[in-house]
Amino acid sequence: MLIKSFLVALLLSLPLSAQAALAIQHWQTPQGARVFFVESHELPMLDIAVDFPAGSARDPVGKAGLAHLTHGLLDQGAGGLSDTAIAHRLADVGAVLSGRLDRDRAGVTLRTLSSAAEKDKALDILARVLQRPGFPQAVIKREKQRLISSIREAEADPGTVASKAFYRALYGTHPYAHDEAGDPAAIARLTRGDLQAFYRTHYSVPNVVISLMGDVTRAEAEAIAVRLTAGLSRAAALPALPQPAPATASDTRIAHPSTQSHVLVGMVGMARNDPDYFPLFVGNYVLGGGGFDSQLMREVRDKRGYAYSAYSYFLPMSEAGPFQLGLQTKLEQTDDALKVAQATLRQFIAEGPSEAELTQAKSNLTGGFPLRIDSNRKILDYLSVIGFYKLPLDYLDSWVDQVNAVDVAAVKQAFARRVDPDKLVTVVVGTGNAR
Repeated sequence: MLIKSFLVALLLSLPLSAQAALAIQHWQTPQGARVFFVESHELPMLDIAVDFPAGSARDPVGKAGLAHLTHGLLDQGAGGLSDTAIAHRLADVGAVLSGRLDRDRAGVTLRTLSSAAEKDKALDILARVLQRPGFPQAVIKREKQRLISSIREAEADPGTVASKAFYRALYGTHPYAHDEAGDPAAIARLTRGDLQAFYRTHYSVPNVVISLMGDVTRAEAEAIAVRLTAGLSRAAALPALPQPAPATASDTRIAHPSTQSHVLVGMVGMARNDPDYFPLFVGNYVLGGGGFDSQLMREVRDKRGYAYSAYSYFLPMSEAGPFQLGLQTKLEQTDDALKVAQATLRQFIAEGPSEAELTQAKSNLTGGFPLRIDSNRKILDYLSVIGFYKLPLDYLDSWVDQVNAVDVAAVKQAFARRVDPDKLVTVVVGTGNAR
């Protein structure tokens, strides 16, 4: 359960421009780990996130799935404890250990009470998981089989098929083309040595970002950061991923026994630190990110009834992530729905939003901003993003002002620079026709 943070009272009383104010503290440990910390004693809780550049884009050639498997095995036996013992010890103190993995990063999060006894036992488990994963051979065999089975099952889902094909078409040989789950044949070949080598190289002190939110002092936070990284390897910081090349226009049709076509259209978009981030983000709210307020929903659903939902979004990553437009429609309406979506995008790029649409978008975004930081866990998520992607420490403080500063001209210019309607990658799954 997400717990109300100390900011709730402030959010009700401060002017909007001050609502995001957070005293983010930042330092490096003596060993070089980067730490981001927000101190709050309103609740007896501590949330911690530990992130590494160990996502699926870091899979070596021929070993797709290594990042996923390594991350998934961290808590399946570590520091002399079995996976069952780890689960029982966490339950005994009411702590929750979880993880996340995407193309850029792999992370482990911990939520614990801040009372000394419970906190110390929870931190002991987190330290074991981070520093001494055992990668037991029997567990590796079990998890490889489980992961392969889950990938095979997902292949029956047309949405999954479409997403995988979209990333392949968009990124080609770039590491972002790697599926996050991996490839069954490659996973079957992975060895314990592969996991150990990947762990040593990627889960190292120079690569780690630690985020803490909650009921500890700065001195305690410093001690926790040192404790969690003391046993990590000192392998060098990883180089940045290569910049993706722009994809060439393509149209892929994949036959699938589905009652609807799953349509994805897009191109390489923007990175997390892109100077066009806010114009693209705000503009996309009008285009397809604002639900029933968006142009895509109005044109595709409301006027023509081609789909229940039509959307678009930018997914900024360490390097340029995708811009994606998507919808599902009846098989016989596929081409008509696709033409309407493409025409809506083309018109938006040419004309941009109206003043009224942009005003509404900014109002909705800024009005909903307090809900983005109304819990310790949400603040922790922002801390980890700020830390991992090296965003300014005042990112949250300035967010509302950055949104409000966007005007129609900025949106039109940003979309003209970043989205070319003549170079779109299109994937349609479920047509009954394969190209």
